Amino acid sequence: MKKFIDLKNSLDYTKLKEAAEIIRLGGLVLFPTETVYGLGANGLDENAVKNIFKAKGRSSDNPLILHISDFNMLNDIVENISDVEYKLMKEFWPGPFTIILNRKPVVPNIVTANLDTVGIRMPSNEIANKLISYSGLPIAAPSANISGKPSGTNISDIFDELSDKVDCIIDGGNTLVGLESTVVRVIDGIPTILRPGKITPEDIKRVVGNVKIDKHIFSKLEDGEKVLSPGMKYKHYAPDSKCVLVYSDNNDLLVKKINEISMSYKTPLILSTSENVKNYENKLVIDIGSKYNLDEIAKNIFTDLRKVDKFNPDIVIIEGVKQEGLGLAIMNRLVRACSHNYIEI
Repeated sequence: MKKFIDLKNSLDYTKLKEAAEIIRLGGLVLFPTETVYGLGANGLDENAVKNIFKAKGRSSDNPLILHISDFNMLNDIVENISDVEYKLMKEFWPGPFTIILNRKPVVPNIVTANLDTVGIRMPSNEIANKLISYSGLPIAAPSANISGKPSGTNISDIFDELSDKVDCIIDGGNTLVGLESTVVRVIDGIPTILRPGKITPEDIKRVVGNVKIDKHIFSKLEDGEKVLSPGMKYKHYAPDSKCVLVYSDNNDLLVKKINEISMSYKTPLILSTSENVKNYENKLVIDIGSKYNLDEIAKNIFTDLRKVDKFNPDIVIIEGVKQEGLGLAIMNRLVRACSHNYIEI
């Protein structure tokens, strides 16, 4: 790491001009967005983008998202935008919303995993937006973490694993949302959610009247199937420890099942909603937040998943939440963190 820019308590965004120059010169910059931290490079420079994959240990068949600062930048990299796609972008941009569009030849194949489409997002985080604007380039940026590990929502969580692999780190404090953006592809005029996020199916339906959810949100990709969006891989967001996800609409059954599972292990650790912490007596418990405040859980979950390995448990048992609204995105991340080791009662 050559440069560190601290903007946690500063509004002097002119400091970002140096980071923007690093982007233009082909370097890697770790920067905050409203969702999670991103590991960014010039999205039109094939060699710069290669360094993203190298730093993360990311598979080349996993496409990246291009981050833009305005609609002028959009028109330089995509084409044949439909009315439905425009409607979604105008409603949810800037914000935690990614849309898959038809790319122009200027976008390198390495960004799209050789697909004819590319994911585009316009962040609402001012640091991210200014960085893109100052660079004058779309920034390719997956989440800032080693591939497969929980995404970074603050610098302290990811500093050790990435600081020696980037040219600049921008510290903007804790991210606001805590989960990666919703990813949508419009198919036959209907938005299809490939990866759920803060923008929910209900939000999209309100805008365009219809929405579908891709079957892979909770299922594994078959061998040979192409990855259309980041976050669709088999194992993602995972700690090193073995994890199991448990959910029930009946809280008594949920607690009973988790206690039963924990009895089969010497050093179980439970990720519990605030309301149930007291129901796991004499066990190691991490409070993930209230089940009545899914925004709180979303903001905490990646940091909490990173905490568990410090305790070296022989099993991590995670309380699930109802799969509606933001709960859909939380459960998507947890199912993948547990390698689909999921029990529903």
